[in-house]
Amino acid sequence: MSVGKRLSFLIAYFIPGLAVAGYYLGGSFNFLTLAVVFGILPIMDLWIGPDTSNPKEEEVPELQKEFYFRFLTYVWAWIQFALVIWALWEVQTQTLSALEWGAFVLAIGVNTGGIGITVAHELGHKNTKIEQWYSKFILMTVCYMHFFIEHNRGHHVNVSTHEDPASSRKGESFFSFYPRTVFGSLTSAWNLEKKRLAKLGKSSWTLDNEMITSMIIPVLFISAVTGIFYAITGNLNWQVPLFFFVQSWIAFSLLELVNYIEHYGLARKELSPGKFEKVQPIHSWNQNFSLSNAFLFQLQRHSDHHANAGRRYQSLRHFEESPQLPYGYELMILLALFPPLWFKVMDKKLEEWKRQHGETSVSSSGKREPATA
Repeated sequence: MSVGKRLSFLIAYFIPGLAVAGYYLGGSFNFLTLAVVFGILPIMDLWIGPDTSNPKEEEVPELQKEFYFRFLTYVWAWIQFALVIWALWEVQTQTLSALEWGAFVLAIGVNTGGIGITVAHELGHKNTKIEQWYSKFILMTVCYMHFFIEHNRGHHVNVSTHEDPASSRKGESFFSFYPRTVFGSLTSAWNLEKKRLAKLGKSSWTLDNEMITSMIIPVLFISAVTGIFYAITGNLNWQVPLFFFVQSWIAFSLLELVNYIEHYGLARKELSPGKFEKVQPIHSWNQNFSLSNAFLFQLQRHSDHHANAGRRYQSLRHFEESPQLPYGYELMILLALFPPLWFKVMDKKLEEWKRQHGETSVSSSGKREPATA
């Protein structure tokens, strides 16, 4: 891997700086993070263009072992923690206008969700205790610790099938998908833990149930932070927990927007009732814009990730046969918020994919649809 590509992953660390700079500049400058992420970055994506280069397979084993790439994710965990604590302290000690408060919480949520959950996702797939701990540590700051359970043991097993709450269906708007995936993922995570504990002969109602602790730990965290701030300032500020929960909602809503984008309409063949073909690179939407891929630790090379979940982000490959999104995630997120535009763009892309691969898709009703002529 070239030095330039190695260094490109540092781009993510500029985004927290935008939130801090926008806050201290004050007023509408708090929208600086949103302007850069959803305005400037997509323009630069189109200007710089895609990167379809892949690492040489003989170099991958050593590339996978390089500590530099893991170090970047470890550092992000502490940056996110510090960013959240700092933001909560500012809410505790400063008086913000409604505009500043709203823009500030959006800026923090874009950081903790757009980049933070992306890093947690990367770490959560690894089999070392330290990486799994960092994944949960990050997810604690956005009240979505159950993602660690459901994503790895649920989503990756059921992706692109009607059994997966995180796989969006053809004709399903994001606003219909959102409650289905949020509550469906919670239910799935609970059932996965219930099944795991039953095999151990344990009740679901125990602290050994990670679903229960995933609900308790974020509440204990923000309670402790609020209490410490009260002890320091003598002011019990209700805005502190409110800000924490709102930025968490923004963060995990961004995650679910990305889930909506990554699997829209794609379906694996059902070989027999409840048994599906192996996940292939054609079962996830892919995108290769250089800048946004560096910004998101190559999350947009999602096709290879699902086909080969053990690959670290630096080793993910581009496959020509994978269905390709027309834009990077930043623009696709905006497009998903306007269903008529989304359907106009993506249903056409989906039909092209079905004709090319002789595949079907799953509609919003759950029915499988063949390609149209």
